Amino acid sequence: MSPQPEPARQLALLDEAQVKPAGWRVRPSPRARRLAVRVLPGGFVEIVVPHGTRPRTIEQFVSRHRGWIDRKVVQYRPADPDTADALPDVIRFAASGHAWDVHYRHSPAAPRLHASAGNITVTGDCQRLPLVRHALQRFTMRMAHQVFAPWLAGLSASSGLGYERLQIRRQRTRWGSCSRHGTISLNACLLFQPADVVNYLLIHELAHTRHMNHSRRFWAAVERLEPGWRALDASLSQGWRRVPAWVLR
Repeated sequence: MSPQPEPARQLALLDEAQVKPAGWRVRPSPRARRLAVRVLPGGFVEIVVPHGTRPRTIEQFVSRHRGWIDRKVVQYRPADPDTADALPDVIRFAASGHAWDVHYRHSPAAPRLHASAGNITVTGDCQRLPLVRHALQRFTMRMAHQVFAPWLAGLSASSGLGYERLQIRRQRTRWGSCSRHGTISLNACLLFQPADVVNYLLIHELAHTRHMNHSRRFWAAVERLEPGWRALDASLSQGWRRVPAWVLR
């Protein structure tokens, strides 16, 4: 009998291990030396296993870590996960206060997006959901750059914390990062966070241009610019629940 394709093997492992397959994935890895689990934004669970791992071993591993996994799934799952396959009628960016009404105009062509004056029009075959979501995600990336570039530049000027350049990405787990060369990367999903939370995250990354760690001196630098950082950091830890499901697919 020919071996199962990898996706089928993954689901078979989950079924045999009596793990609910929806939103879960087993990924055999030649580099893995032990089992590991990650919970990703959207509430997706990835279990990385060495090749040849027995289903019983996966079952025992999941059982030991199920409490932690379930807590993380709640933390990373959108507030309305049932709309994961739905297209939005309205897009609201809490960070900037912008809102866009979304209209869909069906035609046989490939989906295209046009935005103007608070309206987004998607024309084309809107039944091709992955392509429509991709167009909306690209729009979100463009808006993130328009919003965050002047915001970061202003904070840099007022704080005296310089940086080399800004990147907008859609990281799987991080809200932002700062390289040793002064490149600050921000997650476009920050658009869905409150403005004060975003402001804290920008300060956090600017502080990393002086302190590439989370030492006492780093947090002192953050606190000088944002005394309420602790509450804002706690809010950001729940921030994935504010991100619509269509952004994370």
